Amino acid sequence: MVIGLLQCDDVAPELREAHGNYPEMFARLFQRVDPTLEFRVWRCLDGEIPDDLEAVDAWMTTGSKFGVNDDRPWIAALETFVRELWAAGKPLIGICFGHQLMAKALGGEVAKSDRGWGVGLSFNRITQRADWMVPWQPGLDLLVSHQDQVERLPPAARVLGGSDFCPCYLMQLGEHFLGVQGHPEFTKAYSRDLMALRADLVGHSRVRRGEASLSAAVDDTLMVRWILAFVRRAIAMRQ
Repeated sequence: MVIGLLQCDDVAPELREAHGNYPEMFARLFQRVDPTLEFRVWRCLDGEIPDDLEAVDAWMTTGSKFGVNDDRPWIAALETFVRELWAAGKPLIGICFGHQLMAKALGGEVAKSDRGWGVGLSFNRITQRADWMVPWQPGLDLLVSHQDQVERLPPAARVLGGSDFCPCYLMQLGEHFLGVQGHPEFTKAYSRDLMALRADLVGHSRVRRGEASLSAAVDDTLMVRWILAFVRRAIAMRQ
């Protein structure tokens, strides 16, 4: 399987030597589960938007320091591409920024949450079990770094999991779009360093709580297994 990675941000330069850039993070994690996976990268943040929906088997977005409501030409162009993928029935996995972008592109609403920043490890309940959730467990705990949230679902979406802090954490749209607010590609070390870098922005008390949360286990590998099962199912249904 070849996955097209829609890169929407770079790791901050001061963190890149220790942690790599986002494409390396995704490749490390996903190839740990399936070494045969290949990634092709499009730097959407530089205006590099794919011109061929069928260039890869499935698409995936990275997160971003930008917001989906920011007035930037590449975000508008990527939103159009998301709608084209939807119309074509092509699989798309939205991670954080991408989760929010697919909601906005298909008629939902994204806004800054009055609950403030989510950082560290988030703890979520699965409220609707899907057949691709193998192996099954009733919770999904992933690392996060976000202020925006999906506040209103698009018509095609259903929420599969969330929390009081982020009710729309995991959502499925139709049979070929899947969005998650968390970052399976983050490591605890990167999350800790990112919180330290953004402490003045996020708030020091929120960062302290985020750092404390890192003592719990992360469901990164489980999320990858779910994503790959979802994508393979979507590809099979399209053929």
